[in-house]
Amino acid sequence: MINTGEIEISSPPTDGISNIRFDSKGEFLLVSSWDSAVRLYDVARNQIKQQYTHKASVLDCSFTDTFHAISGGIDLQLKYVDLTTRYEMSLGEHAQPIRCVEYSNDPALVVTGSWDETVKLWDLRAHNHCIGTLEQAGRVFTMALSFHRLIVGTSGRNIWIWDLRKMFEPEQMRESSLKHQTRTIRAFIEGDGYALTSTEGRVAMEYFDPSPEIQGKKYAFKCHRIKNGDIEEVYPINAVAFHPIFGTFATGGCDGLVNVWDGKNKKRLSQFRKYPTSISALSFNHDGTQLAIASSYTHFSKEPPPNLSEQIFIRNIYEAEVKPKAKIVQ
Repeated sequence: MINTGEIEISSPPTDGISNIRFDSKGEFLLVSSWDSAVRLYDVARNQIKQQYTHKASVLDCSFTDTFHAISGGIDLQLKYVDLTTRYEMSLGEHAQPIRCVEYSNDPALVVTGSWDETVKLWDLRAHNHCIGTLEQAGRVFTMALSFHRLIVGTSGRNIWIWDLRKMFEPEQMRESSLKHQTRTIRAFIEGDGYALTSTEGRVAMEYFDPSPEIQGKKYAFKCHRIKNGDIEEVYPINAVAFHPIFGTFATGGCDGLVNVWDGKNKKRLSQFRKYPTSISALSFNHDGTQLAIASSYTHFSKEPPPNLSEQIFIRNIYEAEVKPKAKIVQ
């Protein structure tokens, strides 16, 4: 067998994969799915280490540390689970499904975004847990943390940026620079901005600093588009993951492709093989030597391909695929 540099995870979810996340050491992979389960995989042994369930489909999951997970979804509940003892706790709920869950180290908070047009803040040390509710501009579709900042993308193409240390009103209120609905947001590792994707096959590179000089650096580009003769097929971009060392980033789309980009030099560095169906989620491990890739039908096309199943691949990443190329000085 030819060594392709990747393995397929055994015993994957049985319905759509909503998110995947490596832990801080790169040993375990947390996976949420529409089959109402959250699974913890031991990557090296390629086996399920732990599994727990919600009463309905799970839309997002995250680690708070290597031994604890949070998750939320259609059942409205925010779960906090000890992955060692299997102890489960409901921290509370939203009025409508929880779309996004994140954990902030500074300040130490669980953050949830919901289709009920709110973001809630949860303190694991507090008796009542929920310590604040932030009204949003619409249904929360995506969120990302950038140190003390929270970036929230909602329906209506609104982008609100919050300072979690203040929590009184948004630090900035923006409209997406892309014309179509926001799909996902992920923060630059440098902490000065974020990448935003949409259903139209575009990525926007945005910066927090509102000064004209810095705002002049932002730009958008087309990707995940396939030309068939005179027709250009445009695919939504479902996933973005930043490399933890080089700051380059991978995108995954409904075309089943994963591209790696050098955002600062505006170049594509590599493209991986075509996967069986849409890429629904991506996650680099702690040192960027592996990339977890979820190949999962996202109902982009009217009919799913025949004999389709949910799949997760762990691909070994080589430096040449993700390291920015030095500029040649004339």
